Amino acid sequence: MIKNTGYRKLGKTSSHRKAMLSNMALSIVLHEEVKTTLQKAKEVRREVEGLITLAKSGDKLAVKNAVANNAVAYKKLVEVLSERYSKRDGGYTRIYRAGIRKGDNAEVAIIKLVE
Repeated sequence: MIKNTGYRKLGKTSSHRKAMLSNMALSIVLHEEVKTTLQKAKEVRREVEGLITLAKSGDKLAVKNAVANNAVAYKKLVEVLSERYSKRDGGYTRIYRAGIRKGDNAEVAIIKLVE
């Protein structure tokens, strides 16, 4: 019997998956856009939206711990993104499908922060 775990395993171990998603979330915060597979984009969306919501709440210590003491990402989250999305309740990211990757036929997507 198939039971849903509530997240995608992505063919990775738990530590690899956690590191990959947190690194990708930081890249989205810093560069505001990342090109990846559709399944990874759907998973990293949860991470990014959680970071922005945490920054909006005003708990600066929690934000600092969440971004692994990356000073540039911390500053952008607290000063820029929390102000940009202060009136928005959620949905800070948008996923655009970008076709099929030639090498392994994987569905590629671009995940961006909305304006």
